[in-house]
Amino acid sequence: MIAFTLLIALVGAERIAELIVARRNEAWARSRGGVEYGRRHYPWIVAAQVGLLGGALLEAWLLDRPFIPVLGWSMLGVAVLAQGLRWWCIATLGKRWNTRVIIVPSLPLVDRGPYRRLRHPNYVAVVAEGIALPLVHTCWLTALLFTIVNLGLLRTRIRAENTALQHAEMASAHS
Repeated sequence: MIAFTLLIALVGAERIAELIVARRNEAWARSRGGVEYGRRHYPWIVAAQVGLLGGALLEAWLLDRPFIPVLGWSMLGVAVLAQGLRWWCIATLGKRWNTRVIIVPSLPLVDRGPYRRLRHPNYVAVVAEGIALPLVHTCWLTALLFTIVNLGLLRTRIRAENTALQHAEMASAHS
């Protein structure tokens, strides 16, 4: 249980690192005319992420969830791969990556790295991690609830992001 708590704390620290990168990138994007889309759903995404981490901890400790090695180790592997994909997305987008949907209209769309094959690879990482991370310690209730909430949020988020990308494509076509 202590190891799982440490894992959740490490993921929490990683989320803080993401927010630091995102704030710096937001300032960069806004200084270049960046426009934010889907602002209203952002607090719900933050709440869902906090719920994922907090829920997994609470479920593990309060419901005394066991560590089942075959499940735990395989889900840890999936969670690590999801983190790798997330940071590949961040590295590929560079200063254009953000936890918010902010588009700099004059920049062309990114079509390299994981974006060569998927339009929204970061959300693949979010879905995989949302299932895998709680299941490292058999917190199936957290995995289920987060997945249901997250799918609704991602539907809204992807719609906002697709609208933003369409506007960016139109703006770059006219320049």
